[in-house]
Amino acid sequence: MDNSILKSHLEKVATGVFDNRDEGSVYVAQQIASLIKEKNKLNKPTLLGLATGSTPLLVYKELIRIHREEGLTFKNVITFNLDEYFPMAPEDSHSYHMFMWESFFAHIDIDSSNVHIPKGTLSLQEVEAYCLAYDSKIQSLGGLDIQVLGIGRSGHIGFNEPGSLPTDRTRLVNLNRITIDDASQDFGGAENVPTKAITMGVKTILQAKRIFLLAWGNGKADVVRQAAEGAMTADVPASFLQQHSDCLFVLDTMAASRLSRFETPWLIGECEWDSKMQKKAIIWLSKQSGKPILKLTESDYKTWGLNALLKKFGSAYDLNIETHNILQQTITGWPGGKPGSDDKTRPERSEPFPKRVLVFSPHPDDDVISMGGTLIRLAEQKHEVHVAYQTSGNIAVFDDDALRFTDFAKAFAHKFGVSVDQFDALHKDITSHLVANSGNGNAYDKVLSVKGLIRQGEATAACRYSGVKEENIHFLDLPFYETGNVKKKPLSSADVDIIVDLLRRVQPHQIFAAGDLQDPHGTHAVCLKAIFEALKVVKSDDWASDCWVWLYRGAWQEWDIEDIEMAVPISPDELMKKRKAIFKHQSQKDEPVFPGKDKREFWQRAEDRNRATARCMIS
Repeated sequence: MDNSILKSHLEKVATGVFDNRDEGSVYVAQQIASLIKEKNKLNKPTLLGLATGSTPLLVYKELIRIHREEGLTFKNVITFNLDEYFPMAPEDSHSYHMFMWESFFAHIDIDSSNVHIPKGTLSLQEVEAYCLAYDSKIQSLGGLDIQVLGIGRSGHIGFNEPGSLPTDRTRLVNLNRITIDDASQDFGGAENVPTKAITMGVKTILQAKRIFLLAWGNGKADVVRQAAEGAMTADVPASFLQQHSDCLFVLDTMAASRLSRFETPWLIGECEWDSKMQKKAIIWLSKQSGKPILKLTESDYKTWGLNALLKKFGSAYDLNIETHNILQQTITGWPGGKPGSDDKTRPERSEPFPKRVLVFSPHPDDDVISMGGTLIRLAEQKHEVHVAYQTSGNIAVFDDDALRFTDFAKAFAHKFGVSVDQFDALHKDITSHLVANSGNGNAYDKVLSVKGLIRQGEATAACRYSGVKEENIHFLDLPFYETGNVKKKPLSSADVDIIVDLLRRVQPHQIFAAGDLQDPHGTHAVCLKAIFEALKVVKSDDWASDCWVWLYRGAWQEWDIEDIEMAVPISPDELMKKRKAIFKHQSQKDEPVFPGKDKREFWQRAEDRNRATARCMIS
């Protein structure tokens, strides 16, 4: 955890910043387990307020581990969940009732009568009395000892959307459009998301003795800053947590990145001026003043609160030149290193040449979307380029596309007389399932196989167009992904072993892996973890000592300028070639199944981010 648990003078709530969500989740789980143990010794019940969604999943996983391996009993624990969609049957796969039992309750020894989850099957006439009784039950048992929260992009806690007040108790609410959009991927479209929910109110939440709000990833950074540093306002209901006497925001480094003590620590107090912080501050100053780095003056430094930097390092001129040179040296047209050159100031070493390059792509299109220009350049410069697609990406194909390709395959078989009778039976099997299970094709493994083949074909076409040899294209189909739905299996040794085997076969000099971890369902983060775990296994291999690892971004987020270590400029012609490589992924064109919060197509996102980065780099 960074700087332990503290509250800077701009933060109005205590924050604990951890290196990653795993560490933060373990911390919260241990706090909960400690309280349960204490109260069990006193033969008193522990009342927990629980959240749903992906945010608290690792907390529940750790509590399950403590139960199984350390003997923690939940027999004296009473739980109250924050919310439930309305209307919603408990047996529905989208219900929070189902989520909680599958993710937590079924794996511990809790008494089912001690589990309370708002009912989504009530009539409208029953809701008000039910909600009053829900709050009364909590209070009659002595109130919640711990409440676990997530935070929505709109700043909601539970389903307390913008406009909610600290006086609100448990009630039926209308869901915000942002909340519906965020849930649309799990429901197969916004039109399928319930528009209402029953939620524990802000007042009910604030009455808990202790509160943990969990937030992970860059996508939550802006709203975390508003909730922690902004004014208390109904526009950001999570900001009302500032008035609680024992509330802790539990964040990973990315979710905390917009807090002032991380984004602009020089504005808060004393700052440790290492080279990275110096570069970060001067880039910030350039943006704030609207001036190129080389035109910054001593007056600019003083006006924007960087007197300490001037005092420590000397004149503005020297600082500007040094920072400009550092940024300039990250720009190279030779991502694999320029042979026969003096590489002291270049991002990549010149030798060996050519290099064996292994590009990992979490999904079958992340490579060309996020580093297509670099990929093309590496192939053109005669490096031995391999591309490894870590997952099949099969759930990100519409059923209609699967049906269309199945029809094509049937016509192909008939045209060329390829086992026609056998193929007709297979065609009938697949198409009848798709027709009978509209919108639920992924429930059938043969449909998933068709979708996987669609994405393989697209990836192969994109690689071929980019100059990658077909024998160097690897489809890993990591097992953790193959569930047929958004919820994936935990990463296992089987996944890591597949990557270890590929690394040892290719023995790369360069590895490129996706470092943008904001994809909606967390696949990128799992895939990157799998690579890191595999690298631990092979680190003592002879070839590994001469292997460099680069992380690329682009599909879901871009690197901040101060974090870029290699920038590869591409010409307008190369940009068009990258765009055409992306277009080979036709199933993801126009309207992908999982577009995320950004409504632009992937090629548009990539180009807009590339241009914005280029403008900043040359300013």
